[in-house]
Amino acid sequence: MKLIVGLGNPGAKYAGHRHNIGFMALDQIARDHNFPAWKSKHRGSVSEGRFGSDRIVLLKPETFMNKSGDSVGAALRFYKIEPEDIIVFHDEIDLAPGKVRFKMGGGHAGHNGLRSIHAHIGPDYRRVRLGVGHPGHKDRVPGFVLHDFAKSDQDWLDDVLRGCGDGAPYLAAGDSGRFLNAVALRVSPPRSGTGKRAEEPPAAKTPSVAGDSRSPLQKLVDRFR
Repeated sequence: MKLIVGLGNPGAKYAGHRHNIGFMALDQIARDHNFPAWKSKHRGSVSEGRFGSDRIVLLKPETFMNKSGDSVGAALRFYKIEPEDIIVFHDEIDLAPGKVRFKMGGGHAGHNGLRSIHAHIGPDYRRVRLGVGHPGHKDRVPGFVLHDFAKSDQDWLDDVLRGCGDGAPYLAAGDSGRFLNAVALRVSPPRSGTGKRAEEPPAAKTPSVAGDSRSPLQKLVDRFR
């Protein structure tokens, strides 16, 4: 069994924020794989389904970002799983918009949601870092992540989320490479066609003398063209 967590803040006013891209990713996964309606459980919203024979629990903590660990810790204890069985999707300001990276363990880099999870279950869980870009100065970070994505972000954001939906079964199976490849195929799809240059049309041929069916008058006119 795998517990897949998306980080964000509950409520309509936060729904479009950069900080909520983790929620967005889980909503996409649930839609793409026909998971049932969300239910309130473990201080969050939960939807349980399967990728083939693998049991999957999707969790969106409703504790607000800086208390995410309360919900994740409750779910871990209820399902009696190890931190290694948990995958967390979260926003990452140190990655350019549209970039996605996988990480196993490590520090929280000041992310309040990860900091809270660390405090409850330790650092040994898996993360999917979803790049949202950086405002340019650390003092502007809170306002930047707690603000809606711009209209100009919608294309790459849609591609990333659809890629997460495509690749989620690989991620749950432990194949992070195939997951990242699924995202890349959405964000930077291969060009169509074979890559070969189109053949040029053959040059017009001058009629041969043996097969020349022109009249004597036409031949004379052609000589002076």
